[in-house]
Amino acid sequence: MRRRLLLQGAAALALATSPALRAAEGAAGFDTLDLDWTDTARQRPVPVRLHLPQQATKARPTPLFVISHGIGGSRGGYSWLGRHLASQGIACLHLQHVGSDRSLWGGSVLGLVGRLQAAAQDEEALARTEDFRFALDTLLTSEAGERIDVRRIVATGHSYGANTSLLVAGAQVQREGQPLLLVDPRVAAVVVLSAPPFYGQGEPGDILGNVKVPSLHITCTEDVIRIPGYWSDLADRLRVYEAIGSRRKWLAVFQGGAHSMFTDRNGPGGALNPQAKRASQALVTAFMHAVFEGDERALTAWPGQHADILARFQGPTA
Repeated sequence: MRRRLLLQGAAALALATSPALRAAEGAAGFDTLDLDWTDTARQRPVPVRLHLPQQATKARPTPLFVISHGIGGSRGGYSWLGRHLASQGIACLHLQHVGSDRSLWGGSVLGLVGRLQAAAQDEEALARTEDFRFALDTLLTSEAGERIDVRRIVATGHSYGANTSLLVAGAQVQREGQPLLLVDPRVAAVVVLSAPPFYGQGEPGDILGNVKVPSLHITCTEDVIRIPGYWSDLADRLRVYEAIGSRRKWLAVFQGGAHSMFTDRNGPGGALNPQAKRASQALVTAFMHAVFEGDERALTAWPGQHADILARFQGPTA
């Protein structure tokens, strides 16, 4: 069965699901919709997946997570996080960035490295921030947008998506000697998984000191990126965290793992993989309570509840 959601300026085709999946999502209290949008100003498709809690109304709007994938990903990724949040009454908008999405894996194997390197260039990095803005504009001006609380929008991303999320949260890079103002003032907080450095952009403090919104950083001790020309490890994740300008920032480092453990793949990181995902689900929810409700009890209790898989946990300092 297919369902349609009419958004202002676009007719969007809903996700076709199996009866079992529809029943599971109905029981969890949210609808899942695949929406094929196009930013006509840039002639760039921006496919998205929206998890929209059924309990959200215009009178009682829901927070929104806008999730940006890593290199080679898609709108279908990070379902372990998006579906969990939706089941907790939080909307999630999963972006697909067509210049750095799963299409990179197609074509000749001999050209793969070149495709990956091209996708990591400035033009695509900037286009991803425009995808974020366009998708958020489109959703908020739709009928569904009336059910979103514009005061509680969280930019979220893994790897390359973490860079995208930090840019719209206030990170400032330069091009031809001039600072680029990419911040989206609607972003009230940011959650980053495996955040790489901004390669070749200067000192982390100069770039990330402008991020003033609360932030949550999640990584692991074996969090290593291996793309030719873009090698990065845990030390880079820690430098990103330390350089953030907001005092309200939290860091969780799991013991072991792998960089791709935070995707929907079940293998990377071994036995830690499902444990880290469950712990991260609880951590993100606790972060939401702390940032938007001023209730830090769950966040304070979290490291003790997961001490057996944690290498480090750090919160705001006075």
